[in-house]
Amino acid sequence: MLRFADVMEVGGVETRLMGRVSVREENALAALEVMSRFAVDPRWLVYLPPTMAPAATSALPGYLEHPAEALEDYRKAGLGRVICQEKHMGSRAVVVVARDAETAAGRFEVTDGSLGAVYTRTGRAFFRDPALTAAVLDRVRAAVGAAGLWEELDTGWLALDAELLPWSAKAMDLIRTQYAATGAAARAALPAASAALAGAAARGLDVAELRERVDRRAVNAALFRDAYARYCWEVDGLDGIRLAPFQVLAGQGTAWAAARDHGWHMEVAGRLADADPSGLLRRTAFQVVDLESPESEKDVTGWWEEHTAAGGEGMVVKPLGPPPEGHKVQPGIKCRGREYLRIIYGPDYTEPANLDRLRGRSLGRKRSLAMREHALGAEALDRLAAGEPLWRVHQAVFAVLALESEPVDPRL
Repeated sequence: MLRFADVMEVGGVETRLMGRVSVREENALAALEVMSRFAVDPRWLVYLPPTMAPAATSALPGYLEHPAEALEDYRKAGLGRVICQEKHMGSRAVVVVARDAETAAGRFEVTDGSLGAVYTRTGRAFFRDPALTAAVLDRVRAAVGAAGLWEELDTGWLALDAELLPWSAKAMDLIRTQYAATGAAARAALPAASAALAGAAARGLDVAELRERVDRRAVNAALFRDAYARYCWEVDGLDGIRLAPFQVLAGQGTAWAAARDHGWHMEVAGRLADADPSGLLRRTAFQVVDLESPESEKDVTGWWEEHTAAGGEGMVVKPLGPPPEGHKVQPGIKCRGREYLRIIYGPDYTEPANLDRLRGRSLGRKRSLAMREHALGAEALDRLAAGEPLWRVHQAVFAVLALESEPVDPRL
C-alpha cells in the first residue's frame, strides 16, 4: 500500500553513494503532485534518470564545449580510462519490461495484462496510446530473448535506460512554439532588414557595419533552423521511431547499473540492437579513451568533431573503472556540439561577444545536482533489486523529481 506519509516524512533520502540527500518539503510536495496526477502506474515507476553536468567551458575560439575539458576533468580525478558514448538527440526513456504475465504479477503485482512501461524522465507515459507502448515492449522483449539475456542475467524482468528518437516524437509542440517560431521570425525579418539597408546604402548612407551584422545574423538563423530540423522527422505508429538503449539498470536481484562498468553496458546495448530484426532498436556508438595517451585523445576528439559536424548532438564521457579512493567523480559529463548548442543558447551565440559572456556560466550548482540525483537513482535501483517495498523505492525516485525543482540554468 502506497501512503503519502511514507514518502513525505523523511525530509531526505539516505543513499549509499552520498549519505543523506536532503529534499525541500515544497519541492517534494510538487513532485508528489506531478506523480499523483500524471505518472504511469506507480508499480512500474522504479527509477528516474538524473540530470547530467556539461563539460567545463572551453577557451578554444568558437567553442563553448569541447572534449578536451571533459577528458581533463577525469584525468585530474586520477582516472586512467573513460568511455565516450554517442549522445542521441531524442527524449530520455526508461523501459521496464517483464518476460511474461507471471513475472509481471509476481514481481510487480500487475495483473491487468500489461508487461511493462515506457516513460519519460518525469515519470509520464511516453506514448498516449497504450497499444503503441505494448508494441514497443513486445519488440524489446523479443530482442532481450533473442540476445539470451533472460538466461544470462537470470531474471524475468529488466529496466533499461534509453533514448527515444526522433526528438519531434515527444517535443513537437515545443519545436513549433519555440524553435520553429524563432526560425520563421528570422526568415521574415532579416531579409527585409537586409533589403532596407541595401536601399539605404544605395542612397549613400553609411550602413556597412549594420548591414554586415544583419547578414551575419541571417546566416546564423539558417544554421539554427538546420540544427533543430535534423532531429525532426515524420513517424507513423512505430514507423520512424528508434529506441537506443545504453544501460541495463536492474534485473532480478541485481542493480546492473553499478554492478558492471559502462563498457559492458555498451556491449549489451549493441547485442540488443543486433537481436532486433524490426529496426526499432538502434546502436549507440562509443570509443574507449586512454587518458594517458595523447593519440587516444586526438582520435576521440576527431570522432566527436565528425559526429557533430554530421548533425549529431555530441557525446557523453563516463568513467571506466573505480575512481581513486577518496575521490568523487561525475557519473557522466556531456560534451555537446557547436551547432547543437545553437538550439540551446540561440542563433547568435557563436558571435564573439556572446561567447565571451557565456564563458562566465557557472557550473557548480548543476554539477552538485547531477551528483545528488545520480546517488538517488542508484539508491532506487539498489532498493528495487533487493526487493524492498515499493514505497522505499519511491522515496528515492520522487526525490529525483523534487530536486529538478531547484533553480539551475536550464541551458546547462
